[in-house]
Amino acid sequence: MTDTASLNNSSLRNNKWLRFLVTCVFAVIGGFIFQWIHMPIPWLLGSMVFVMIGSKLFKGVSFFWPGQVRNTGMIIIGYTMGLSFTLSTLKQIGHQLPTMVLFTALLLVVAAAIAFMIAFLSGIPFPTVLMGSIPGGLSQMITLAEEVEGIDLTVVTFLQVSRLIMIIFCVPLLIFSPLFHPSGSHASGAASAALSTNWSALFPHIWLFAVVCVVFALVGKRIKFPTAFLLGPMIGTILLNLSGYEGHSLPPVVLSLSQLMMGGYIGLLLKPENLKHKVKIILLAILSGVVLIACSLGLSVLLTKFHAITEVTSFLSLSPGGMDQMALIAKEVNGDLSVVTCYQLFRTLFIFFAVPPLLRLIFRSMLKGKKLANRPM
Repeated sequence: MTDTASLNNSSLRNNKWLRFLVTCVFAVIGGFIFQWIHMPIPWLLGSMVFVMIGSKLFKGVSFFWPGQVRNTGMIIIGYTMGLSFTLSTLKQIGHQLPTMVLFTALLLVVAAAIAFMIAFLSGIPFPTVLMGSIPGGLSQMITLAEEVEGIDLTVVTFLQVSRLIMIIFCVPLLIFSPLFHPSGSHASGAASAALSTNWSALFPHIWLFAVVCVVFALVGKRIKFPTAFLLGPMIGTILLNLSGYEGHSLPPVVLSLSQLMMGGYIGLLLKPENLKHKVKIILLAILSGVVLIACSLGLSVLLTKFHAITEVTSFLSLSPGGMDQMALIAKEVNGDLSVVTCYQLFRTLFIFFAVPPLLRLIFRSMLKGKKLANRPM
């Protein structure tokens, strides 16, 4: 009997599709429960939480979530984001380019100040904390951390992922709280519900958009574009839109499915059991996330003084989270998706292209300073 059970467990661990099926069950249950208790973006948060908990409780199963599923979810989100861009909105964004530069720089300065404070309180080297505190640059910072000598990769990963998880939870709760009065969310939901009844409106146009989105995603990955499976489809959709070939909004069930595809993947990213000094790092990550969100909230109030945009749009534009998650929330609350996407996209590209060489320069200067200080007189 024991041999049979061991054999079944072994076959389950070796069969990726069975492991994926089990993971999907947990993700779907989480989505339904979070929808039932009226949590914001339930299929993202619910699937993420239940997959994370399930993977810790049932370690013998070895939960699995294919990267292709997550990439498909990102393609769907990229298409939705691209639909919000028209010629008039792009002109409007052009007028906001100076403020994009200003507020991106301010947010990064705030992140550096928080990193300095945490490094001072914890004794963890400043370069490690700084790489873990740069908002919206998870993949870039982890890649850079692997190349820089003396960086604790585990701490960087955990700080980045835990901050992202905090933002995924806290930002929706703030947006749907009385602080913002998201009255537009109900109207948006009604409009989406109306669109969902007319699936035929998607065809045959959706096939061209689907092919373009996939091709742009694959080309973006080939040329190592940041978040290629999100930005590639978004760019392809924008180009088709501007050419006069109009796309249609996706039904809510498809958007919920894209949330599920993302949530299951994120849920497997957190592995706190591999972390040293768990309590201290967790407390520091919470402190860092809270201060960064609070500063983003303050900057968003300032941004509304520069441009005639709503508080919800402003906050989502400057929230230090992932562009895909902020786009999903903006869609839910009827925010200006094009403005949110442009601010998030600008910060992503700035972090991808400008921040790594800047950090390398800073760290080299710090290393030279230490060597000079330790040189015998």
